[in-house]
Amino acid sequence: MSSAPAIGLFARYLTLWVFLSIAAGIGLGTLFPSLFHALGEMEIAHINLPVALLIWMMILPMLLKIDYAALHEVWHHRRGIAVTLSINWLVKPFSMALLGWFFLQYVFAPWLEAEKIPEYIAGLILLAAAPCTAMVFVWSRLTGGHPQFTLSQVALNDMIMIFAFAPIVGLLLGVTSIIVPWDTLFLSVLLYIIIPVALAYMGRKILLSLGKLENVLHIMDPISMAALLVTVVLLFGFQGKQILAQPLVILLLAIPITIQVYFNSMLAYWLNRKLGVAHCVAGPSALIGASNFFELAVAAAIALFGFESGAALATVVGVLVEVPVMLSVVAIVNRSKNWYERGL
Repeated sequence: MSSAPAIGLFARYLTLWVFLSIAAGIGLGTLFPSLFHALGEMEIAHINLPVALLIWMMILPMLLKIDYAALHEVWHHRRGIAVTLSINWLVKPFSMALLGWFFLQYVFAPWLEAEKIPEYIAGLILLAAAPCTAMVFVWSRLTGGHPQFTLSQVALNDMIMIFAFAPIVGLLLGVTSIIVPWDTLFLSVLLYIIIPVALAYMGRKILLSLGKLENVLHIMDPISMAALLVTVVLLFGFQGKQILAQPLVILLLAIPITIQVYFNSMLAYWLNRKLGVAHCVAGPSALIGASNFFELAVAAAIALFGFESGAALATVVGVLVEVPVMLSVVAIVNRSKNWYERGL
């Protein structure tokens, strides 16, 4: 069984589909504000139900692909795993907090509403605090990444995220003087990490025993991709007025996000080369080290601060930035393969 999704029409034109969804979301949000307002009010314990449903539709097929027995592969790829884990958990959240604080609190402060700045920084922290799960398989396949390494890394990151996401976010939000609603944060972790991982683990075992996993994934993959695009439409529909009214804010928020993606990906790539890691491991290592679990970030920002908050806007900008920037990182990794392998 192929451990990464085939790269079809969706992945090949991913940037186009995302930008079309963004445009559709902004347009629909502007034309039908009452509809999106009603959707925004469908929540339980500050968790929005339409967003939660879409996120589950998006990530469950991806999680079903993860063979948690592949964790035994960690030892074979220990250097690449060590680099990625270090970037994911020791560098990226803190570098993003530093970049957010530096750019938004000081460099860009004259162009931003002072009361919104802490929320913007909080959104950037939420964006960087969880490593990507779903899109990692696409990025890895685009770079010819080692499938077992990708599976092992995603499985390990998911296990760590269950325990580390809330404490890291709480620590960094505390540093930025945001009051942390721990109950909502832990509920987000339960809803978007623990329950889907547990369901996918049990579901995979059952489907494998019945010989139905490939058939179910074949059915669910298009649903997952459609859910990603509908999520983008919905999120940009919620934020459409703000985006149209604040194009400068969008640009300013995109700058630290873009810098952190390039910084973390290139740092991981360089460290792997220094450690003599094969290119098929270094590529996905760099991409996993830089990409974000934006589904969780957006959901947590909405749950913690509300749909119209600066935090929610910052995470939505992360969605806008991530796809084209990550595709450019893919291009860098692919085009530098000869240079990379000369150093091994």
